[in-house]
Amino acid sequence: MRLINADGGEAEISANGLRCLAGYMVWTGARPTRHVVHTGAGPRPVEVATVGKGRYRITTDLGEAVLESTRIPVALDPPAPRVVDHPLRVEGETVRVTATSLGNPHCAVFLDAPADDALLHRLGPLLERHSFFPQRTNVEFVSSPSRSELRVRFWERGVGYTRASGTGSASAAVAAIVRGVVDRRLRVVCDGGTLDVEWPEGGHVRQVGDVEIVFEGEWLAV
Repeated sequence: MRLINADGGEAEISANGLRCLAGYMVWTGARPTRHVVHTGAGPRPVEVATVGKGRYRITTDLGEAVLESTRIPVALDPPAPRVVDHPLRVEGETVRVTATSLGNPHCAVFLDAPADDALLHRLGPLLERHSFFPQRTNVEFVSSPSRSELRVRFWERGVGYTRASGTGSASAAVAAIVRGVVDRRLRVVCDGGTLDVEWPEGGHVRQVGDVEIVFEGEWLAV
């Protein structure tokens, strides 16, 4: 699977895109219910369960959560095994970020309440292109109403505001677990829906979400 963002750049992985592709492959009979999707971030196993006509619930193995500063990567000297609540100067104010990677870079900003549109559209692009992130970054604005749930809004690298992000949801969950504010199995509520995330100690990050086939068409070759 290759993914091209709205700005024409290629992203390493999209968990939502991966899930949609997996559902489509099973719907057309091109792949069995268990198969592997190869992405720019590496192979990602999926399990597809049918829940209705053209409707699927898909479990994705998103691999290991990367926490080391050099592997995310971030411009931190000296390097650190984790980047948690790191202070960044952004237009005269200090913003604390927790950085992670699931094959693509992410930073989470934790708030007491869900981010409003003004904050999202002001800080999102500034953090995306901050010099701390040499490959730019995806940005998650995160609040935690309980230990089993996160509320997340997204500013996606190369896209801007987006209603949902699969790797963003999982990365926000990883960041929240690292900060100790949620349990290792939780639900992430986005503007566009919900995803379930689990990160067992020492294990891979797993995500469960739904896919529905809404139409089929043909792209005319020229």
